[in-house]
Amino acid sequence: MRAHGWAGNPPANPSEARSRILTATRERLAEAGTTNTAEVAERVGVTRQTVYRYFPTTEELLNAAANHAVSELVSQLVEHVRSHLADTGGDAGDAAVEAVAFAFENLRDDPALNRLLTPGRMSGTVAGLTSDASIHLGRELITDFGIDWAALGWDEDKQSELVEHLLRTLQSLVLDPGDPPRSGTELRAYLQRWLAPALR
Repeated sequence: MRAHGWAGNPPANPSEARSRILTATRERLAEAGTTNTAEVAERVGVTRQTVYRYFPTTEELLNAAANHAVSELVSQLVEHVRSHLADTGGDAGDAAVEAVAFAFENLRDDPALNRLLTPGRMSGTVAGLTSDASIHLGRELITDFGIDWAALGWDEDKQSELVEHLLRTLQSLVLDPGDPPRSGTELRAYLQRWLAPALR
């Protein structure tokens, strides 16, 4: 790659270039709630044409930032739930509550993820939450929570149903968070009353 631009520190490869552009995009979204290619290019220290090489339109750039945020959320979710269970001595019910609450809070609060919840995209996002691919991914995630599901009598089919139920719970919260929406503490208390007992 040429050394021109990139604030004097060119990326080693196209993957690093894309990563820097997406990071800058998410930073701009966090600051202002919206952004465009020119603002992202300025932050990265390149021309708009350079950004267009990786993301031909602002729409594609913002969509990629949303997908980047989803990947980050998935990796953070497992770490967060494991840490929560270690700190609290929690059980499978606590893991389910924290997984739903953490995912919902991040979907609501991260500007890049918020893009997935705009009126024009909401139906596709909500439908995608309970797709076979989402359930398969969820099964992989809950196996990393540190819960011995087999010892609890949860075979693979039951685990898949559990993931589907968690996703449907998240889906309903996304569609209608309440008016006013519950605080984090209120949401967890609600889920502890109505979700956690099913796992105990």
